[in-house]
Amino acid sequence: MSDFQRIEIGGLDDWRAHYGGFVPERSRDGRRVLDHELPMQFIGVTANSLEPGEEAGYWHTHSSDEELYIFLAGTGQMGLDDEVADVGPGTAIRVGQGVARTWRAAPQSEGNLRWLCIRGDGGALPHLPDDATRDEERPMPW
Repeated sequence: MSDFQRIEIGGLDDWRAHYGGFVPERSRDGRRVLDHELPMQFIGVTANSLEPGEEAGYWHTHSSDEELYIFLAGTGQMGLDDEVADVGPGTAIRVGQGVARTWRAAPQSEGNLRWLCIRGDGGALPHLPDDATRDEERPMPW
């Protein structure tokens, strides 16, 4: 059997219905920790949804994790240390170690602010993947 796993997280409009978090006492509506459901080894991913006007309600930093936020729908802001960045569909923000971060959905957002947060912790990735093997002889499956 191949080493892959699959779950369905639903369309963007379904994300708000999920209740989750890293620990039960900090769980909330609209958060799904995918790496708790899939046997991830080196990366973590959360799927997130905030209603217009809703905010995280806290700041946080990481001492070793690097995060990539990819915004898919809605509008809002991210607090990043002493700056505020507007976010919306197509915005991607990398946040390094030690940077304080928080976020909110804009009160006037047309729909929920939805994003993926991808976390990594460990060694630096090479600019070009150095562990890939290309197989141009293998026929396509479709």
